[in-house]
Amino acid sequence: MSHAQKVDTEPRLRSPVSINTLRQRAQMVFKRAQPILPKDDLDRLPQATQKLLHELQVYQIELEMQNDELRQAHETLERTRARYFDLYDLAPVGYVTLAGSGRILEANLTLANLLGVHRSALVEHFLHSFVAAQHQHVFYLLLQSLPEGDSTRTCELQLSCPDGRLLWVQLQANHALDNGTPVLRLVLSDISQLKSAEQRLEYLAHYDDLTGLPNRQLKADQLQQAIEKARLSGEHLAVVYIDLDGFKRINDQYGHDVGDKLLIEVAHHMQQALRPGDSLARLGGDEFVAVLNNLNDTRTCEILLQGLLDAAAHPLPYEHQQLQVTASLGVTFYPQAEEIDGDQMLRQADQAMYRAKLVGKNSYQFFDAQQDQLVRGQHLEQHRLQQALANQELVLYFQPKVNLRSGQVIGVEALIRWQHPECGLLAPAAFLSVTEGHSLAIDIGEWVINQALTQIELWQAQGLEMAVSVNVDAHHLQQADFVPQLQGLMARHPTVQPWQLELEILENSALQDVGSASQVIEDCQLLGICFALDDFGTGYSSLTYLKRLRVAMLKIDQSFVRDMLDDPDDLSILEGILGLGRAFHCAVIAEGVETSAHGELLLQLGCELAQGYGIARPMPAQNLPDWIKSWQQNVPSRQAQIA
Repeated sequence: MSHAQKVDTEPRLRSPVSINTLRQRAQMVFKRAQPILPKDDLDRLPQATQKLLHELQVYQIELEMQNDELRQAHETLERTRARYFDLYDLAPVGYVTLAGSGRILEANLTLANLLGVHRSALVEHFLHSFVAAQHQHVFYLLLQSLPEGDSTRTCELQLSCPDGRLLWVQLQANHALDNGTPVLRLVLSDISQLKSAEQRLEYLAHYDDLTGLPNRQLKADQLQQAIEKARLSGEHLAVVYIDLDGFKRINDQYGHDVGDKLLIEVAHHMQQALRPGDSLARLGGDEFVAVLNNLNDTRTCEILLQGLLDAAAHPLPYEHQQLQVTASLGVTFYPQAEEIDGDQMLRQADQAMYRAKLVGKNSYQFFDAQQDQLVRGQHLEQHRLQQALANQELVLYFQPKVNLRSGQVIGVEALIRWQHPECGLLAPAAFLSVTEGHSLAIDIGEWVINQALTQIELWQAQGLEMAVSVNVDAHHLQQADFVPQLQGLMARHPTVQPWQLELEILENSALQDVGSASQVIEDCQLLGICFALDDFGTGYSSLTYLKRLRVAMLKIDQSFVRDMLDDPDDLSILEGILGLGRAFHCAVIAEGVETSAHGELLLQLGCELAQGYGIARPMPAQNLPDWIKSWQQNVPSRQAQIA
């Protein structure tokens, strides 16, 4: 529907009817009207009289029509006025007109309802008497800054209602004229719900909704302020990182509602264990942090820490039983030898808390600066090693494994090296320890396996079929997706046969989780991939463990091989390992063969498989084919020496 076609439903005043139009309408009514005299009587009257009677009758009709028009106009005006006052009174905002003195001249019903008063309680009173004391200056500043003309000023303030309520309103004001008299027109909008929502958001931004404690953000601000205060006053303070022991088990077993109740209870008791000047915050989950201010001596700190431990262990009654957790606390102090901020102190306390976990939980540990330096250095090395992996600075070297009796090269072991841009070629002992228990061990492990498979394919292209053994980190082996990931890597190298890949795990690693290691070994055996137990003899494996692991090969640790010529104990251990290999039908290979004397004694003991510097040092992949040719050419002479 176009603008011209829209139906106007608003009541309007009717436009005045012109005299000519009114006369024409009156004439039409007259023609239809009943004559005032019979026609015969009218005809006997003089013409002038007849005309006068006609005019009088038409004029009477005109007067009646005018009266009707005026009546309708008056009714329309009254309806419009009533609608205006309805809209004025029932508007969703408060309207008020003030005299220059601030006295209320007029107010609508909405404002009266907002304030909870009768309208009569507003008129002739001063509006500032309803403004909350803390916002009086805001109101006066608004009125003083209000420019002449149509410009509008806006502010937010609270009104104080007679019933004690505080009402947030947005106030808009401007100058106006009322019958030539300057007045102020104000519009007041109730924004109490908006302010309540803002306050709720503000609360949630700084406080934990469950316990009512300050959250991480607010605690960071409070901690920085506490540090600044301690710096200026020379006081000591402690930051305590708190992690609940056993909370996850209770939360999983009894549900989140019970877990929440336990958190609330623990938070309450820990807060009670602190002094009035101390503070407690919830960082999230089952982690809290306490700030102990104005510490004069170590004994005071220890009493407070023990109080926190006792508070955390306070039992929660639940269905005729007592649910209980403990806490591990990490503590660091201010001031320190170097200036420190709140974030650094939280990290220090966090590190100390993990040490408390490691020593048995339900205890506290103080931050160790030397240990921190080691951790920082480890993180730096991990980052640099991650870059080395991305920058292709890591390479594989290969050390041959041979049958001493036949001279056959039975395979090679892949050994990682770091071609460091500044330090040159680094052996794994120089860098690999920082990956222990870290995701980097998985990344590097998968890279090594993939590179080994790629190299097997390259050797295949040269007509060389070679088996490669790869060391697998314990953290890598324990991943739930280890076997599927291995299958994926094998699928990317379809020409490589499963027997050409052998995985080596340290004996100590296997003993950490025998069940998991045993399952992975079985799953890999189904794929045709065999396992070897590396550094065998150093982990004190029981026969039960060895039976469960079912590896294909035992690798005698080089420390026993190297010293067997001079140390009877090492020789006895070596003989025992060879006996275990025969008993469990495992192949046995000796590492660390450095001289021909080692090789000769091993053969006498029945150990034919060996690797070590006496056979070949680890070498780049491209050197292996030539080394194999050289080795095979010298096999007859070596066999003659052995004979």
